Amino acid sequence: MSGKYAFVDAECATLAGEEACAPTVTQMCEWLGVSKSGYYEWRSRPQSALTERRELLKIKIVALFEANDEEYGYRRMRQALIRGGEQCCPDLVNRNFAAEKPGEKMAGDITYIPTWEGWVYLAMVIDFATRKLVGWAMADNYRTPLISEAIRMAARNLDLPEGVVFHSDRGSNYTSAEFAGVLKALSITQSVGRTGICFDNAISESWNGTLKTELVHRKVYATRKAAMDDIARWIELRYNQTRLHSALGYRTPQEVMDEYLNGQAVA
Repeated sequence: MSGKYAFVDAECATLAGEEACAPTVTQMCEWLGVSKSGYYEWRSRPQSALTERRELLKIKIVALFEANDEEYGYRRMRQALIRGGEQCCPDLVNRNFAAEKPGEKMAGDITYIPTWEGWVYLAMVIDFATRKLVGWAMADNYRTPLISEAIRMAARNLDLPEGVVFHSDRGSNYTSAEFAGVLKALSITQSVGRTGICFDNAISESWNGTLKTELVHRKVYATRKAAMDDIARWIELRYNQTRLHSALGYRTPQEVMDEYLNGQAVA
């Protein structure tokens, strides 16, 4: 859907000043089978951290390419970016969202919730083995301390085994030196998906979709506090404790966690 909205936006920019022959936003939305209100809502969203990083990376790549007489291929370009301070982490998950025990593999993302006061940004951390949301944080911004708070909460809530992996997209916050330092202090190995490929972090994308479908899109929040309180309640009392999860054989995340802990106690 976002791709169709982006196409309409690009056409509007390309045909600016050619009003006589340019189709209207209404016409283009009808042709593409999307709503005009949805297009304008998409345009009003804040730019994501991933989009900001992609744009910044484009500028850096062009500058490096031109500074080196337009000779560098992708291997030298990658090394040049690393030398310049860019974090080029591998994808250690490769779309395998299974894990044998809690804390072995986790993933995170940032999503946003509209209120009459402005946006609320939610950073989440989900455990692969139990699908439990083990870490989260909310604020009126999506700076790096937000995701750092979420991963620290996850580390407190889980007994992290050796070799634990945290996976995310390549958003500027997740690939920052500041966040890399937080993960290192927690003895967590970082993994990132490819730029612009949402399926590489499908487990987080799916959770965000569930939050929006089952809660956010059914509510109108007058204040940020109202949104934060409602979302925190839904995470801890509904999603983690009572919502049946299809990937868990229609058990709840907490039931799966309890089964693992009870098995460890017996062993």
